[in-house]
Amino acid sequence: MEIQRLRERLSLGAPTVHKDLSLVSLVPKFSGSESEVPLEEFISTIKSSARIGKWQEADKIEVATLRLAATAKIFYNGCSDLHEEGVMWQKFKETFRNRFKDVHTDQFHFTNLHNARQKRSESPQQFADRCKALAQKITPKVDDPIAQRIHRETAERMLLASFVSGLIGVPGKYTRFSNPQMMEQALTTALSVQEAEKQERFNESFYARFENSVRLVSRSPTRTSCKSSE
Repeated sequence: MEIQRLRERLSLGAPTVHKDLSLVSLVPKFSGSESEVPLEEFISTIKSSARIGKWQEADKIEVATLRLAATAKIFYNGCSDLHEEGVMWQKFKETFRNRFKDVHTDQFHFTNLHNARQKRSESPQQFADRCKALAQKITPKVDDPIAQRIHRETAERMLLASFVSGLIGVPGKYTRFSNPQMMEQALTTALSVQEAEKQERFNESFYARFENSVRLVSRSPTRTSCKSSE
């Protein structure tokens, strides 16, 4: 329904452009809640969808407003600056970043990433996802592509160091021994060791049950049927 509405709104008086508006369904709802989709993920999804779908500046704003919900929708409806004619995507992003910016300091997020430790109930994959989310929060968002790349590479190095040092148990030990240079390499090593541990525990349990079964059979009395002759 939203895609159809968007097609109608964008087709009025617009030149023929081969746009892929089906990608609108990939854009998550943004409500402004900390427990749901972060603003930067919302913006990033629109950016990548626009590039693939050949959307224009106005298209990105139309899509963004259609995918707003709850507090974010109320904020947009009451923000007169974003309803002026000729508003650009850059203005939309800056306005929402100022309104829904993280209230925690950069030092707070740096400390959280540095002190991250795998929980007993977490798998290496879940711990990696948590570390990646923390790393996203320490990566500044700038328009200069070179500066953005430097910020991203710095955050990735911190992410790798925190993930490797925070892993627990045998997977953590082997991952640190392997001295990975990339996050993907570290995660692959941790997951491989974890699976090997599971297989080893399964084998030990299987052979233990097998030996117990053999032992019980060997101890059971042999039943013989015989006739007593009078």
